[in-house]
Amino acid sequence: MANKSILGLFSTAEAAADATDVLAEAGLGQDSFDVLTGCPYPEGAFGEREQKHHLYVFPFIGAMMGFTVAILLTAGTQIAWPLVTGGKPILALPAMTIITYEGTLLGAVLFTILGIIFESRLPRPILSPYDTRITEGYIGIEVTCEAEWQLEAAENALRKANADDVIR
Repeated sequence: MANKSILGLFSTAEAAADATDVLAEAGLGQDSFDVLTGCPYPEGAFGEREQKHHLYVFPFIGAMMGFTVAILLTAGTQIAWPLVTGGKPILALPAMTIITYEGTLLGAVLFTILGIIFESRLPRPILSPYDTRITEGYIGIEVTCEAEWQLEAAENALRKANADDVIR
C-alpha cells in the first residue's frame, strides 16, 4: 500500500510544538512526521527527529575512485607504450602526480554533486501535500502514514492540536 500524507498548518511555533506532542500521544512516532517552515528554527525546536545525512562519504569515495582511475590511466599508458628516454624509468612519477591530483579532485567534485542530489532526495516522483502559506510564515506538519486508520488518527490529532487548516 502506498504511503499517504496529511498536512496541518499552524500560525505559531508554540502551537506546532504542541502538535508534535499530540501526535506522539496519538501513537504516531517521530519518524512519521516532518516539520515544514519558511523561517529558520533550531534543530529539534518542534520535537522532530534529528536528520542524519551521509554527505561526507560521497566526496571521499569519489576522491578514491578518481585517484584509482588516474593512477591506472597514467601507469597503464606508460606501461602499454614504454618510451625509454636517456635511461630514465618508464613510470615517470612527477608527471603522474599532476594527472592523479586532477583525477582525484574531479572524482571528489562529481561525487559531491551526486551526493547532494541523493541526500536532497531529488527527483521526487511522488509529491506530498504543500501549501504556499508555509512561505508566508505558517508552520506545516506533514504526517505520512501507511494505513487509512493512521491517517484518520493523524487528522484528528492535528485538529485536536488546534491546527488552522488540515490538508489531505
